[in-house]
Amino acid sequence: MNFNQTMLRLIRLILCLFVVSLTSLSIMAGDFVVVLDPGHGGHDYGAIGAKAREKDINLGVALKLGALLKKEKGVKVVYTRDGDYFKTLQQRADIANKAHGDLFISIHTNSLDKKARNRKTISGASTYTLGLHKSAENLAVAKRENAVMMLEDDFSTTYCGFDPNSTESYIIFELSQNNHLDQSIDFAGKLQSEMKSTAGRVDRGVRQAGFWVLAKTSMPAVLIELDFICNPTVERYLASESGQKKFAEAIHNAFKSYKTAYDHRQGVEPEPDVDVDDEQQSVDDDSDKKKRKEMSERKKRVLNRPESIEGNKSSAKEAVVDDGDVASESTDEGLRYKIQFLTSGKPLSKKSKEFKGLKNIDSYRDGGLHKYTVGNYKSMDDAVKELRKVRAKFPEAFVITMRDGKRIK
Repeated sequence: MNFNQTMLRLIRLILCLFVVSLTSLSIMAGDFVVVLDPGHGGHDYGAIGAKAREKDINLGVALKLGALLKKEKGVKVVYTRDGDYFKTLQQRADIANKAHGDLFISIHTNSLDKKARNRKTISGASTYTLGLHKSAENLAVAKRENAVMMLEDDFSTTYCGFDPNSTESYIIFELSQNNHLDQSIDFAGKLQSEMKSTAGRVDRGVRQAGFWVLAKTSMPAVLIELDFICNPTVERYLASESGQKKFAEAIHNAFKSYKTAYDHRQGVEPEPDVDVDDEQQSVDDDSDKKKRKEMSERKKRVLNRPESIEGNKSSAKEAVVDDGDVASESTDEGLRYKIQFLTSGKPLSKKSKEFKGLKNIDSYRDGGLHKYTVGNYKSMDDAVKELRKVRAKFPEAFVITMRDGKRIK
């Protein structure tokens, strides 16, 4: 393939990949929609162990997780499949987008090639977000999961010429700008913590790779590899009812933590537990309740401003304010409000074209990511006033709170 043919192919892939961003719809806030995607199904068995099959494990965990999520107030569960049948990668993404999902969780089970020496001893859970593979191992996992598209007739046309076995095809994920990367990584981190503490798995970390199903969903999205089915000991745990229940509990716990932070950014305060027998309420408690109520009302006023409802569905439902401290007011001299507008896996020069038209740019490190902000305001109101201008170029921008140079979460 010559250079011109390669470039035409890449352009076609990029246009196909980004069409989802052009078809996003604005909708009113309602239930928080979680899309559960049990990988494989039907004639696509996925990875196979000595006795168990990946497609059955993925579905078992998804159904148990869905049952837990349905008990949560204000949460709606949508499955890409709820039985043993086949859905294409594109159909899975289409289901999620049509449901206007707020979070996409793709559940899979890992394995190694039969030639791998550590095939029967390797173990651990890992969670992937969309991005460029940074290791041969991550690329191998992406190739294996994307290879499902080859089971379809004329898959090359459906996936715009994307070849899951060609390293060259994965360049499109380096060129993409994932508007939900920050939220996806946040949830992935919570998932990994719970997989270790609740499900007892080895923590293999949060990773990035080019998964088609993550690229085509217009919401925060992760793909979790529960553990390795090629390890006989792990296989028994994966296939057991008790093991699948633990996996479901781990993901559910991570979701509750993520949802609490999401609600807080939206200005929704959790309902306090009330002890009807407790008549010893102090004046300080009354004062604290009054402050929380005033701050909640203030946040609602901010969220109802034009700046917070412009743009696509993500702009309307994602947080305008992420200040992490309900009692924080501009009277605290250590507090500053900034507008976070971009997340990058590598440092960017301040002369980068991404920053054209912006002033007072700053950045901070969060894990392995570089997060970029603009402005430095003493009050939330001032920051929100400037948010509209920044969102003209970065629709997913939101306000964060800093104290003494450190972000408050």
